[in-house]
Amino acid sequence: MPYSSAALDKKKVIMIKIRLIVMIFLQYFVWGAWLITIANYWFSTKGWNATEFGAIFTTMGISSVFMPSLMGIVADRYLNAERLFALLHFLGGVCLMIIPFVNDSLTFFWVILIAMLFYMPTIALSNAISYSVLTKYKLDIVSTFPPIRVWGTLGFIAAMWLTNLTGNKASANQFYFAGIAAVILAIYALSLPKCPPIPKDNTKQSWVQVLGLDAFKLLASYKMLIFFLFSLLLGGALQLTNMYGDVFLDHFKEIPLYAESFAVKYSTIIMSISQISETLFILAIPFFLYRFGIKKVMLISMIAWVLRFGLLAYANPADGLWMIIISCIVYGMAFDFFNISGSLFVDSTVNPSIRSSAQGLFMMMTNGFGAILGSLASGYLIDHYFLFSDGSKDWTGIWICFAVYALFIAVFFALLFHHKHDPKQLGEIKH
Repeated sequence: MPYSSAALDKKKVIMIKIRLIVMIFLQYFVWGAWLITIANYWFSTKGWNATEFGAIFTTMGISSVFMPSLMGIVADRYLNAERLFALLHFLGGVCLMIIPFVNDSLTFFWVILIAMLFYMPTIALSNAISYSVLTKYKLDIVSTFPPIRVWGTLGFIAAMWLTNLTGNKASANQFYFAGIAAVILAIYALSLPKCPPIPKDNTKQSWVQVLGLDAFKLLASYKMLIFFLFSLLLGGALQLTNMYGDVFLDHFKEIPLYAESFAVKYSTIIMSISQISETLFILAIPFFLYRFGIKKVMLISMIAWVLRFGLLAYANPADGLWMIIISCIVYGMAFDFFNISGSLFVDSTVNPSIRSSAQGLFMMMTNGFGAILGSLASGYLIDHYFLFSDGSKDWTGIWICFAVYALFIAVFFALLFHHKHDPKQLGEIKH
């Protein structure tokens, strides 16, 4: 008996979701293979200092300042998003596989900067591609995207576990894992549904429209300006946990009482609890966004960052292990309610004609200026104010400082960001 049209459409929707899931899984596998463990490679294998390490993390920030917006403009106006996505991943993957051959910190900086110039815009592009495809099939983005995006977190976890369980969290092999996955994703991306640029109309365009800078007009709105400004500040907090989470646990191996503990031997697996927590909170995003709105969801995220850092300040791998575990669980809320909810909020606010460039602007603020702020400021503060006389780090002081920073952001965001919550706006597909 032949399938009905409705059954065929349902099967097609399921297949589309699966194809987006594979894309998202590999997207974050590439990042997870090295992002959390690069600190061990940097400090344990290479022996370079914290200020230089902070500079390495600015490569993500520098790349995100202009590349997501620039590539978003290209995708909106000149080239299919999925083809651009494939090209960037291929070039980025090649660069990642060059890193193991680098033996000095300056060259390392330049190679990873080039790799990040290619990788960072793909985060915004993966969101834009997903939103474009889901819109094409008339699916509600707010309720449909989070269950797809959760596979990105699972990809990140899988990469972290692969790196740790194969004994490569301090070796150069982590960059091979990432590079090979990026090339595979580049090839796969060419098979994705087409996401062509929005056709140009024949009306006279301003120079802003000609250059594809329409998304930057969002900053003329007080509400969006404040939203993007605090996204920048919160982006700094995100970099702090990426930079120092795993190396914080690893430092306990120098203390005999904790050296043989599970949390020290398998620090990356312990830190992956954060990503496991993400999978739960991602699925909760539609409920929280529709029920409470973006302001309250962002505030919840900011308070979660305070708890995340505050718990780590007094944690240890023995009787304080529960603090580490709770801080990892809290991280899921801190990250998702800011990063993914923010991306969905931006998409619900803009016209599809500037979808990719608007996502690029959000990336510019969070992983661009925010990453630079968090990377440089934390490296400087640690080297100048949070080192003991023997050169070891004052981790309690470091995490308390970060917690106070997150609390400062939460208080001022509550006072300055004004937004009237309208659940219908989140469900609209703008044309």
